[in-house]
Amino acid sequence: MKRCLRRAIPTHIIQVAAIVLFSLGSLGIVGGSFFLRKAFSNTSEPEIITDTTRYTEIRNQLWSDSSQLKHFPNQIPTDAKDIRIAYSPGFLQGGSFFQIRLKQSPEKIKKLLAQYRNNAKHKYRGGDTNNHINQPNGVPTTFFYTNDSSGETFPNAYEILVLDATDRGNSGFKWNHGDSYGVAINSSASEIIYWAEQW
Repeated sequence: MKRCLRRAIPTHIIQVAAIVLFSLGSLGIVGGSFFLRKAFSNTSEPEIITDTTRYTEIRNQLWSDSSQLKHFPNQIPTDAKDIRIAYSPGFLQGGSFFQIRLKQSPEKIKKLLAQYRNNAKHKYRGGDTNNHINQPNGVPTTFFYTNDSSGETFPNAYEILVLDATDRGNSGFKWNHGDSYGVAINSSASEIIYWAEQW
């Protein structure tokens, strides 16, 4: 009968094997996290909802502060035309916004313009939130999210009327957090945009 002799594996070989296995495991973790990051990199921006049939759901259920939407119509007016909505719930530290753009009769738009001009705390002609906040005593407003083209700045035909804007930032970083809401009205196009922003 032959006897099998077991040879002891030298310690340095065990150490090298452990280092190789550890390195491969680390590579798997790092490589795996790279692929996960790549898989989710396209979701760093929230989806913007543009389906007008979801208007009532967004207004009544999804927006977190209903007081910021009290100037929005309860439902889309039956006589409204060319309706567009844009809603983003925000993502991580990103802000949220909600806009509905619609056309109504010139008489109705004229009446709404008089009503909102009377209630506005701030008034601007054209531009966007970056232009407006950088004016003397300026406040953040919104971008033209419901625009038919890629531009997000309101042309001068729009009167942007801010019904309220609240700075929730700290003294060292004004407007770091806050909200604002109002309307943008283009009388010549018989158009009104209701908007609300939170950041």
